[in-house]
Amino acid sequence: MILKVARLGFPSVRTLASPVPVELILTHDFQKLIDDMIDTMHEYHGVGLAAPQIHLPLQLAVLEVHDHPRYPDMPSVPLTVLINPVVTILDKTIVEEWEGCLSIPDLRGSVPRYKQLRVTALDRDAKPLEIDASDFHARVIQHETDHLKGEVYLDRMPNLRSLSFLEEWQRFMLKPAVEKK
Repeated sequence: MILKVARLGFPSVRTLASPVPVELILTHDFQKLIDDMIDTMHEYHGVGLAAPQIHLPLQLAVLEVHDHPRYPDMPSVPLTVLINPVVTILDKTIVEEWEGCLSIPDLRGSVPRYKQLRVTALDRDAKPLEIDASDFHARVIQHETDHLKGEVYLDRMPNLRSLSFLEEWQRFMLKPAVEKK
């Protein structure tokens, strides 16, 4: 089932998410929630979706990137379910790159993120999961785990001058970068 995505301004987007009790993870309803979040992420062409974005203050996020039209040059990120994730920064090098968000539709901005991290979490089977991620994969994880803290990419932008509507971003910001290659 496709779920309604909360937009910036709806209280759940700015709510601190609560840990998911382990005994809840394997229940039918929670497994259906995970499936519905994945379907919703795919429906809206997202690369990730966090539970606060669908009005639920739970530490749950899904992510996947595979032949994505908005990120054609980015490496694939396997379908991943993160429950109660904890992020540890492995490389504090800052990389600025463009981001968008399903909860902030039609806008893009240049966002500084750490280059490399480790995330530990539970997977959809309530099994421990540990992932070392770099570059774009690390960016997606940071973006989604920010949602679990009630934060959005705009909060990370030290300068809002790069903030652009999607159509103008594609026309004036993205195309000049492609033409330089």
